[in-house]
Amino acid sequence: MNKSEDRSANRRAFLRCSAGAASAAIALHAKNLHGFGASPETLHVTSIPGRPLPILLGQKKGIFAKHELDVQVEAAPNSEALRGALANGRADIAHGAVDNAVAMAENAGADVVILMGGETSANELIAQSDIHSIPELRGRTLLVDAPNTAYALQLKKILLANGLRAGSDYQLVPLGATPQRLQAMRDNKQYAASILGPPTSIVAKRAGFVSLGSTNTLIGPYQAIGAFTRRSWARDHAVAVVKYLAAYVEAQRQLLDPAIRSDVLDLLKQEWRLEEPALSETYALLKTRAWYEPDARFDVDGFKTVLRLRAEIEGQWNGQPPTPDKYCDFSYYKQALSMIMPHGQ
Repeated sequence: MNKSEDRSANRRAFLRCSAGAASAAIALHAKNLHGFGASPETLHVTSIPGRPLPILLGQKKGIFAKHELDVQVEAAPNSEALRGALANGRADIAHGAVDNAVAMAENAGADVVILMGGETSANELIAQSDIHSIPELRGRTLLVDAPNTAYALQLKKILLANGLRAGSDYQLVPLGATPQRLQAMRDNKQYAASILGPPTSIVAKRAGFVSLGSTNTLIGPYQAIGAFTRRSWARDHAVAVVKYLAAYVEAQRQLLDPAIRSDVLDLLKQEWRLEEPALSETYALLKTRAWYEPDARFDVDGFKTVLRLRAEIEGQWNGQPPTPDKYCDFSYYKQALSMIMPHGQ
């Protein structure tokens, strides 16, 4: 297949994802999207790792308030807590690796739907300073968030490609989000390696830990962090969902705008407690396509990798992954984009 045919195929896949059952937002008349409530609607968001920078900037700049929303965001200590908060209604929307949505649907029978993307996988396999190759991880203990979702599957795939199998050739210990895993590696040299993303990966390398390679290089494109929710909640709160996605995209555009560089640097200092030179390195990476996707777009090819890893590593679906549209409904996202000015205008 040539590049043009490949792009066409991806576009068709995206359109299939956009035609899900929860398409009520597309039918909303524009006049219903603004000005119908005197007080903002409160949305509760759970996220991992940390609180999403676009949300924090959107709160600071009044972007969510402009869309008549009061967004309350709380970082989850691990992916199990994130999934639990969304499943039991303590959170309305989750931001995390979208494989968590797949796990909720397949392992817990939850009726969840992915609303948009946001971040590609900028993860790296980070190891202790005395380890310089993946085969050296044989017989070692490695850290993950949870052993059967998202970046743990990235880790298992990378090691399997080097002839190492979980349980027999190495051990996995679940220890929560990336900052906690790095701290554990600092405290205990027996924890040999973990998949870490920015800015934690940047801090780790500055502290002498070794990168054994990026996940993009080792396993290819991967749709990492995105927004997902319960389908029933999205249908019942379609207007709020559309407004939220529109505000999030606006905030992410500002986050990547060099005109407010100082504001973003202050945000990174406050939220991640970054200091130079890790601060400048994090900001430089922030500005590349290696981390944030423009307009929080969803990477269909990257999501196919998510499903393929779950099928291969966990044996889900008898090894044959389903099509992405099973888990996606981008009708809300498309309506949100129609509410805001095109990028660059």
